[in-house]
Amino acid sequence: MMKSKVALAVLAAGLSSQIFAVELGEFNGTKFSVGGYLKAETVFDHPDSGENSVEGSVRQSRFNLGTSSVVDGHNVRGFIEGDFWDNNTSQDSSYAWRLRHAYINIDNLTVGQTWNGQFFANAPFDTETLNFWGLGIGTIAGNGAPIRPDLVVHYVKDGMRLTLQDPLYSNADSPDLVAQYTYRTNGHAFNVAVTGREVDTTPTVSSDDESEYGAAISLATKLKFGDTSLSLSGFTGEGAAIYAGWGYNGARGLDGQMEVNANGDLITTTGFSAGIGHKFSDTLRANLRYGQVKADESSLAEDTLKQTAFNMIYTYMPNVELGFELRDQNAANRPPSSQGTSVRPAGKQLELMAMYKF
Repeated sequence: MMKSKVALAVLAAGLSSQIFAVELGEFNGTKFSVGGYLKAETVFDHPDSGENSVEGSVRQSRFNLGTSSVVDGHNVRGFIEGDFWDNNTSQDSSYAWRLRHAYINIDNLTVGQTWNGQFFANAPFDTETLNFWGLGIGTIAGNGAPIRPDLVVHYVKDGMRLTLQDPLYSNADSPDLVAQYTYRTNGHAFNVAVTGREVDTTPTVSSDDESEYGAAISLATKLKFGDTSLSLSGFTGEGAAIYAGWGYNGARGLDGQMEVNANGDLITTTGFSAGIGHKFSDTLRANLRYGQVKADESSLAEDTLKQTAFNMIYTYMPNVELGFELRDQNAANRPPSSQGTSVRPAGKQLELMAMYKF
């Protein structure tokens, strides 16, 4: 049981690349470390409509600084991380620095800009992918836009996590809420999460504050059998479309426009995912994943977003990885104005990547 706890903790930390941090030393009782990675990637697009294209970038490369200390018997930790993703609309080679994480952690409490509660309800239990845009399709955290709220508060104790986060609806009277519980046993892990938030029911009218409260439930598990792991997840409910990345208008539109139909009634969004990962050796691993998310009412001809992904990752040396990922999906889950390697059109993609972690 202890091993499974450590493994999941390492995975969660690795998602921010801090697990590869280099200790710089201690000053006035505070330990300092730096970490991050350099990643080169090339994405070959073969869309269902339009011309094929190739896009290469190193803008996902990131750098972080961490601090840790003990103050009056309390464990205090600070973390700040950025990358060069900018606003993801430029295709030239001048990329602006973007803040990813900036938070303080005191014992069981975390406050700042970091992963939302939906992320922690899915990421440690999902199958590994190279897809940089959010989490895997089919989870309640599949949308990369709100994955790190401007301000989030996490309280964690004995498998429970309570999260209050900056509401997506600007006129909301309360924070968006995630309450979850994780149970671990014999290398396996299970998570149940409940989400709740106010949703704008008149998104085309800015002079009022008409809203309804939407709630959803998410289940996720990761089962480990030797060198093979199996991941399963599912969610359903209201107010979850913007976090999942698919709703009434597909992936397009503002907060309320994804969550309500033409009459202003809340829609229900349902998704699931299944994946398998296998470690062939100390240097080679592979993953296969399928996910889909469906809106029970839609303004589009296609009400369901589906994606299949397969990747292989080779550890060339301890801190250097090479890999590829094949992706196929039936509908675009990025607005047409988006550019760069995180564009997800309808059709097939091949991503090649090389990563150096430090």
